[in-house]
Amino acid sequence: MIRLSSLSIYRIQQENGIPKLEDPLQVDPSANQRENEFASELKKKEIPIEITQIGRSLCFILLSSPFLPFIVSIIPFQSKSQMDRLLHIILALIFTSCLIPAVVQSTSFKIVNRCRHTVWPGILTGADRPLLNPTGFTLNPGKSRTLRVPVSWSGRLWGRTYCTTDSTGKLTCLTADCGSGKVQCEGRGAEPPATLAEFTLNGDQGLDFYDVSLVDGYNLPMLVIPRDGKSGGCSSTGCLVDLNSACPTALRVARAGRSRSVVACKSACEAFGDPRFCCSEGYNTPDTCPPTEFSAYFKHVCPRSYSYAYDDKTSTFTCVGADYLIIFCPLPYTSEKLLEARKETADLPLVNKTMMHIGRHSG
Repeated sequence: MIRLSSLSIYRIQQENGIPKLEDPLQVDPSANQRENEFASELKKKEIPIEITQIGRSLCFILLSSPFLPFIVSIIPFQSKSQMDRLLHIILALIFTSCLIPAVVQSTSFKIVNRCRHTVWPGILTGADRPLLNPTGFTLNPGKSRTLRVPVSWSGRLWGRTYCTTDSTGKLTCLTADCGSGKVQCEGRGAEPPATLAEFTLNGDQGLDFYDVSLVDGYNLPMLVIPRDGKSGGCSSTGCLVDLNSACPTALRVARAGRSRSVVACKSACEAFGDPRFCCSEGYNTPDTCPPTEFSAYFKHVCPRSYSYAYDDKTSTFTCVGADYLIIFCPLPYTSEKLLEARKETADLPLVNKTMMHIGRHSG
C-alpha cells in the first residue's frame, strides 16, 4: 500500500476560454481522517486512479475522465517548501498540456469521391463557429481526404461539379459553385441547386445533429455514415439515387451544347419562386407549408433526406462521439447491403428500392 505523504489538488478554471490553474489546496499529510475522507469522496464519485512511483516516491495521479476539472499530484512530504511550490507549477504545466488535447477531441470527416468525374468539395462554417479549413479542395475519382473538424463545429459541405479554369485562373463550376473563383470557397456558400450535408457537432446535450438536405435542390448523390458513435441513434442518411436522370422537366438544369444532359435538379422554390414552395411569407409555419408534389417526389426517392423546410422529423439525425464518412456518388445496391448490417433504427429506409434503377451516376 502506498501512503500519500503530501497531496495537492489543482482545479482548472476557464478564463476567456483559456484554462487557468488555481492555487493548490494543501491537505495535511498527518491527518489520516482527511486522507480517508478524500479516498471516500473519490470512491463515491467512482473516479478511477492510477498511482505510479518515480524516483523519490514522486507520484502522479491522473483522473481517468478528461472531462473532470481536477488534476491530482503527489509530492514527497520531505521536500522543501520552495521545491514543493516549483514542482507544483511544473506538474501543473505538464498535466495541463496533457489534459487539454484529451478534452478537446475533434471529429473527423472522411470525404470520398466514388463518382466517375472529379468533385470539388466546398465547406461553409456557420456564424460564430470555429472555422474548418480548407474551405474547398479538389477530389479526383476514387480518392478520399480526411479532415479534422473543430469541436462544436456547425456548417455545411457539398460537392461542386464540372469546374473549369479560365485564362486568368478563375475557377467556375457548373453546379454548386460558391462564387469565390477559387478552389477554396472562403466563406461563401453553394449556389443552388446543391445537395448539402449539414452538421452541428456537440450541440444540445452533447449530441451531433446532421442531415442531407435537398431543400436547395440536388446535384450529386451523397451518403453520410456515422462511425464509432457511442449513442444517439447514429443512423446513416443521404440520397443514393441519381435524381438528375429522373428530375421533373420544370426543375432540370442542363449543360449547354448538344448533349443537354441534366447536371442538377432545382428545388420548386428556386424554379418558381412561389411562397408556397419556399415556406415564406404567409406559408412560414409547419401548418401552412405542407409538402408539395415536388418535395414529395424527392422524399419518395430519398426517404431520409430533407425534402422541404419543415421536414425535420424524419430527416434530422443524432449521434454522440462519432466520426463521419461522407461519400459522393455511393453505389446504391452496394451501399444498401453494407448498411443493412448496421441494424439502424431510423423510421424510414435509406433508399426507395423501387427507384434505385434510375441511379447510374454517369458523367
